[in-house]
This record gives sequence, C-alpha cells and structure tokens, in this order.
Amino acid sequence: MTYAVTALDGVAFGLLLFVVASGLTLIFGVMGVLNLAHGSLYLAGAALAYLLTNGGLAGLAVAVTAGALVGAACGAGLGVIMRPLERYGRLGQALATLGLALLAADAYNTVFGGAPLLANPPSALSGSISVAGYGYPVYRLVFIGIAILLGLTLHLVVARSHYGAALRATVADPGMAAATGINTRTVQTIAMAGGGALAVTGGVLGAPLLGPAPGVDNTVLVLSLIIVVIGGAGSIPGTLAAALLVGQVQTVGVLAAPTAAPFLLFAVLLAALAARNRHSPARPA
Repeated sequence: MTYAVTALDGVAFGLLLFVVASGLTLIFGVMGVLNLAHGSLYLAGAALAYLLTNGGLAGLAVAVTAGALVGAACGAGLGVIMRPLERYGRLGQALATLGLALLAADAYNTVFGGAPLLANPPSALSGSISVAGYGYPVYRLVFIGIAILLGLTLHLVVARSHYGAALRATVADPGMAAATGINTRTVQTIAMAGGGALAVTGGVLGAPLLGPAPGVDNTVLVLSLIIVVIGGAGSIPGTLAAALLVGQVQTVGVLAAPTAAPFLLFAVLLAALAARNRHSPARPA
C-alpha cells in the first residue's frame, strides 16, 4: 500500500511538471527558443502563492489570476526580446534566457533570502482523507483534478480549435504556414504568452507541493527539459505521458531504489531517445 500511495504522489508531481513543461514545449515548439528561464517563472508563481494566499480560497484565486497575468506578460515580453536575437541562432537565445534566469535567481535571493518558504494550501483544502489506509492531503487530490482539467482544456485548444490548427501548422513548417496566410508572429506571441502563463500558474498551484526556495527553479527547469525531450516539442499528449513517467521515477523510483535514484531518470531519458531514433525514418544518403 505504501507504493500505491507513493504512486499517487507521483501522479500529482507528474501533473505539476506537466503544467509547467507544457508551457515550455509550446515555447520551444513554436518559437524554437530553449527558454532556460522557464524554471524562474515557476519560482515566481510559487512566490506569488506565498505572498498572496492568506489561508482562504479567495486568496488562492487572486494568486492564480495574478500568476496567469504575470506569466502571460512575461512570456509575451520574452518573445519580443528574443526576436532581435534570432540572427544569433538558438544558442544565442538560450544564453540570453540563461542570463535572465541568473538575474531572476539573484533577485529572488535578495528579496526572500536563502531559506525555503512555506506556502500552505487554503484551510478549506488543508485536511486529509483516507487512501488505502493512509491519510492523504486533500489539496493534492484537488490539484490532480485541476491539472487534469487544465491538460484537457489545453489539448482541446491545440487539437480542435482554429488557433490550434494554426499552432500545429506553425510548429510543423513556419514558412509554409506563413505562405498560407497564417500570421505566424501572432501565433508565436500567443504561444509565448500561454507558455509563460502555464509556468507561473503551475507555480501558484504547485507551491504547496514544491514550494519556493533557492534552487527550485533549476530543478523544475531540468525536469521540464527532460520531459520535452522525451515527449517531443509541441506535443501535449507526449508531454503528459513523459511528465507522468518522470513523476513516477522521481517518487516510486526513489522509494524503491534510493541509492540508484540519480541514475534512473538518466536511464529513462536514454531509453526514450533510443526508442525515438529506432522508430524515426532513416535520412536519405
């Protein structure tokens, strides 16, 4: 039963990573920008949760709303900043976002110090219920439901809406999409804003699970990058599957083999890359 409860923790953690990584996969898939400041957006959301939630559901709603607006503004602003750097290629853009991440980390440490901060869930969701004989936090179950709803909404927007069709076309071939009349700049800006909003909102909602602290931005960034590599840039279903896999490796894997835990994720990443290469079509000579 311990493993069953830990596996449920893995689902919650995996869905938290999915919310954040889905924003990264939108940004990378549409803009081709490897946003190394993406973890900083999560940390900003977690800090907002710490500052704005006051033990009530209204405080959480305010924090989520503020997080979505701040994230969208940061994402759209990042898109504007990255455009003049296109001539330097993806490496130049990645280095620029790395610089932003370092500045954000320094600003966080200056404002909040080096100690982890406690972001409690609303009092109405702070209890626990019995799951397989164990007391399980209500907020984690609520978060699982919210993350599933967010994922379903995102999938429907990408797969069924007019904007989703334009987004998929831009991911597949930006030049051809522009030739068919799609305003790829607008699509890219919306994707950047949406990616930023997902990251900060994920930080607000995920703060009681993975709270604000120095280094959390790096942890979230690295895991999100692994998820994007495994799931595929621009693929929401692939991102979800990869996030759930990483969530289980980081929870059940650590419980089952604590000494081998640092190598499990690396092994999963290598296996996923090997499988992708095996099933990808061979390039012509």
